[in-house]
Amino acid sequence: MTVSLLEQLIEAFRILPGVGQKTAQRMAYHVLERDRDGAQRLSEALAAAVDRIGHCARCRDFSESEMCATCASASRDAHLLCAVESPADRLVIEQATGYRGFYFVLQGRLSPLDGIGPRELGLEKLAARLAEGEVQELVIATNPTVEGEATAHYLAQLSRQHGVKPTRLTHGVPLGGELEYVDRGTLSHAFGTRGEMPL
Repeated sequence: MTVSLLEQLIEAFRILPGVGQKTAQRMAYHVLERDRDGAQRLSEALAAAVDRIGHCARCRDFSESEMCATCASASRDAHLLCAVESPADRLVIEQATGYRGFYFVLQGRLSPLDGIGPRELGLEKLAARLAEGEVQELVIATNPTVEGEATAHYLAQLSRQHGVKPTRLTHGVPLGGELEYVDRGTLSHAFGTRGEMPL
């Protein structure tokens, strides 16, 4: 039985995270009924991105060239390296903080049940970079999930093996949050990692 183009389009939209059958149908109908020019631009941009965007040879972030703009920059602090799980995490840190070091994008986190080990995260490349001797601090910015914490511990051990100081982002009560609405795990962690108030 032949699948219609409309059914193929709906199914194609379903590859996006959080998009189920109904949402995919709405998207497909929208681009066909109201925005065919936009759909054409989307199609062209998607085809070009899939064809031309790869990974930076140094940090594993998305890049159109062998080395991304961040790694090619001479103004970054070569003594600082921040390990993140995804390109989205790198972008958030870059936009929200004053961090001026380099990055290493894991493209995931350790998850033995899913078949994701050190090799899949490019940790041999990270070890080689730490062994160069230029990095003095590895900022570990993995997410505070079970897999993220396991990855953080692995990275800290790897860092220490190369004489590099591992540091970890602290996790706790969000700025502007109210204690009664914070989940127990977050509050417990924030309480356990409390520090002295600055003057």
